[in-house]
Amino acid sequence: MQLLRTILIILLVYYGVKLFARYIVPLLAKYFIRKAHKNYQKQYKKPERKEGEINIDYTPDKKQSLNDVGEYVDYEDLNE
Repeated sequence: MQLLRTILIILLVYYGVKLFARYIVPLLAKYFIRKAHKNYQKQYKKPERKEGEINIDYTPDKKQSLNDVGEYVDYEDLNE
């Protein structure tokens, strides 16, 4: 009787996991994908501008000083 009960529990757990994986996991995946998509859209959505409003998004590049580059080392090719 104990063996039959153990086999029945194993089968119930197996089919429970199988049904969960088939029906619930895709629903959870869709939910999290939609949520991530909304967060992405919210993060990168450009704000709407009113007529006549000016916005400048340009920042000039910082020029690197030649003194900060390092030391120049002269070398010669040796042909043997």
